[in-house]
Amino acid sequence: MEHWVERCGWLVATVALLLGCSSEPRMKNPDSSASLEPDDAAHRYLEEVEGEAALAQVRSWNQSSLAVLEGHPRFKAFYEAALEISTSKERIRYGTIRSEYVYNFWQDEDHERGLWRRARFETYASGQPEWETLLDLDQLARTENANWVYKGVSCLPPEYVDCLVSLSDGGKDAVRIREFSIRGGGANVGFVTGGFDIPEAKTTAVWEDRDTLLLATDWGAETLTTSGYPFVVKRLKRGQSLDDATEVFRGTKEDVVVVPAPMENAEGHRWMIAVRGETFFTSSQHVLGDDGTTLQFPTPKKSTPHGLYGDQLMLTLEEDWQPAGQALFRQGDLLALTWSELLAGNPSPRTELIFRPSARQAVQGVSITREEVLVGLADNVAVKVMAWSNKTGSWQSRALPLPSSGTSSVAFASQREEKALVSFESFLSPDSLYLWNAVQDTGSMRLLQQLPAWFDASAHVVEQHEVASTDGVKVPYFVVRRKDLRFDGENPTLMYGYGGFQLSQMPHYSGAIGKLWLDQGGVYVLANIRGGGEFGPAWHQAGLKVRRQIIYDDFIAVAEDLISRRITSPRRLGAMGGSNGGLLMGVMYTQRPDLFAAIVCQVPLLDMLRFHTLLAGASWMDEYGNPDVPEEAAFLRKISPYHNVDPARSYPEIYFETSTKDDRVHPGHARKMAKRLEDLGKPFLYYENIDGGHAAGANQRETARRMALEFTYLTRALMGGT
Repeated sequence: MEHWVERCGWLVATVALLLGCSSEPRMKNPDSSASLEPDDAAHRYLEEVEGEAALAQVRSWNQSSLAVLEGHPRFKAFYEAALEISTSKERIRYGTIRSEYVYNFWQDEDHERGLWRRARFETYASGQPEWETLLDLDQLARTENANWVYKGVSCLPPEYVDCLVSLSDGGKDAVRIREFSIRGGGANVGFVTGGFDIPEAKTTAVWEDRDTLLLATDWGAETLTTSGYPFVVKRLKRGQSLDDATEVFRGTKEDVVVVPAPMENAEGHRWMIAVRGETFFTSSQHVLGDDGTTLQFPTPKKSTPHGLYGDQLMLTLEEDWQPAGQALFRQGDLLALTWSELLAGNPSPRTELIFRPSARQAVQGVSITREEVLVGLADNVAVKVMAWSNKTGSWQSRALPLPSSGTSSVAFASQREEKALVSFESFLSPDSLYLWNAVQDTGSMRLLQQLPAWFDASAHVVEQHEVASTDGVKVPYFVVRRKDLRFDGENPTLMYGYGGFQLSQMPHYSGAIGKLWLDQGGVYVLANIRGGGEFGPAWHQAGLKVRRQIIYDDFIAVAEDLISRRITSPRRLGAMGGSNGGLLMGVMYTQRPDLFAAIVCQVPLLDMLRFHTLLAGASWMDEYGNPDVPEEAAFLRKISPYHNVDPARSYPEIYFETSTKDDRVHPGHARKMAKRLEDLGKPFLYYENIDGGHAAGANQRETARRMALEFTYLTRALMGGT
């Protein structure tokens, strides 16, 4: 969301003065006769991502807004603090264990684009890794005069020396995939001359063998879904052109996406799978036979396979399911299906219930090692890792020895390894990385690394509250505050929320929030509203499509509860959210502007009557509804922020962030909303970065700049401009 090369720091303010620009964002005088309905035809030019007129408008908004924020007395100190955190060499060295090596991608002040590197496992585990650089992205970008952003590496097992490197132009989801060899190490490491090289597209590539890839990519006319993703999988042999690849699976244009994926067991046998995503939340899996046949998994469309443990396929359910002749399994259950029976074509393979969460629990993730199935289990929005195994013929479980009052998660696991990397963090405890070995000493946990503390946690306390929403359902939320807080309603408070796509918001450590907000006297609130997965699929599905207003009611209820507890007041309350959370921010802005004095609206969806026509928007209709269906369109019209700005109403100054390179959520959403506010003379700030894509991860300096801008805005709005 946040990368700018056109203007920076003091230069913005200097240029603004030279050009005679105001120190406040430019906007038209309000027109009391303005219509509630936006003049969308006049705003459509802003949907042209690289259009000359659109970019000229963006530059104008950026120039005036950056002059305000970067000219603020707090900005420089905030930027320096954020840069120190984001480029610190003391960050956790998360890695992937592959036999005797640990592989890691690393960015710091000296390597802004990053290094892909490896160290022998014994040096990594000792805490003194001896890194061998495999690919220097900064050097590659200079050599090729390209704006490369690293998007991952996929290597062929069991040797893991034949690799595919994904590179993005400026952080887009679309990538160029190039073959890279580390066979032999040293001078032999590098891109393979004449090797696989797949042009930029939203591509998924899987090694079938050393000379063969399975690809889902843009094959030309009529091979992309209405969401802009591939729906045709082909087999590409070494030396073939894309035109000569052989089709192995085809979905339809109405699907969201079709991708290839490997299914692997502990013995190293691999099956090739085609995953057909008919909608965002439904999919079918098809085993690709060597003879060109396919075999579909006999599992419900709303379920998620997680891999193989022995002869059992691990599966979680997002809907109730009763296989023929077997028990009824419930939404949220963790199951094990007999893989050999599935491969034999049995329409109802033997299925076991491993775990059924309670109403306040939810499975957050499933990872598989050679020895165990590691399950991230949320219990009232705190996550522990449970290890399950059935070596004795029945399933047994144990909790990994990690702290209980935060978020534990599996950072790396593989069916080929008995070792796993697990982590723990909380609002006040920096990330810690552990090595778990299920076999050694009947289960050993070894601390490998811990982040330094970026702020004084001893001065703060974490509380969990809950409040009844409009339908009586209790919604939990966390408050991170100073122990000596005065409950006088005068505390600057930042609420964060997301509320969609079954993505859970769990306790997490943020040096930036601690340093740039808590240390400044601010209060931080994480709202676990519906739409997420904190309490399983039902918590998410409660707010789908025309039921979505309940998500916004939940967030409003939390805000009002903070005020009733005298933690804060509307003039001291701010909110932040991105992507789907950006839509949440837009709805808060239009529905309850009286509750908030500041809103950070990041890479948002805001035009809910056209979202399905912009970039990947069609893929989200399972979440939001279809604007072409009258009943759903009527509801979307009621919540669409772009369509619900009232010319006669007062609004807080809102801060929009988006990215020109975002090829997932169209920057036109933020642009058109800003233009709508400008037409009506409503106050706003706007920042559109050139690089970084949807996640704004191009380099650490730009990440630091984004954070500094956000907290400068919040300080300016909620702390009396100090």
